Amino acid sequence: MDYWFHKTAEVSSGAKIGKGTKIWQNSQVLKGAKIGKNCVIGHNCLVSSGAKIGNNVKLESNIDVWDLVTLEDYVFVGPSVVFTNDPNPRAKYPKKNYPQYGRWLPTIVKEGASIGANATIVCGNKIGRWAFVGAGAVVTKEVPDYALVVGVPARVVGWVCECGNKIEFDKGKAVCKICRKKYLKKGNKVKKTK
Repeated sequence: MDYWFHKTAEVSSGAKIGKGTKIWQNSQVLKGAKIGKNCVIGHNCLVSSGAKIGNNVKLESNIDVWDLVTLEDYVFVGPSVVFTNDPNPRAKYPKKNYPQYGRWLPTIVKEGASIGANATIVCGNKIGRWAFVGAGAVVTKEVPDYALVVGVPARVVGWVCECGNKIEFDKGKAVCKICRKKYLKKGNKVKKTK
């Protein structure tokens, strides 16, 4: 076994877990879950059978990663973040038995994105590459690459560098004051140039 898990963690034999990953106290990884290399799964987390977690992902404590949630490489998820996968849940009418009432929707968190503590990610949305979701935000629509979003519902209030520091655009161009990476912005689309 190339990964480590705490003696109180429950890891199903059918889970795929990459080399160097650590799974902490009271966490559960279900059969069919996919977790990449060098991840940290904090205490009291659940990784469901249809969840996909890339390499070098960090889950803090008290997080459930449900079916149809995909976290790409280098994603950071703060404590007590909530993911959903059912836009109109009803205990009496589960989607498996009543598909006419809707379906589960996927959520994808792209490479390098960070999600602050206690944020809620409503299913069917994408969080862009290197985006930053502020603590307590409720994401109800797509978050652009490099966007800084806060509030309920979450809204774009700025832009962040790949290194995590805020960047300011002047005439569509920005240079990070910390790491010196360069960016171009056109409308709500930001891309790194160097």
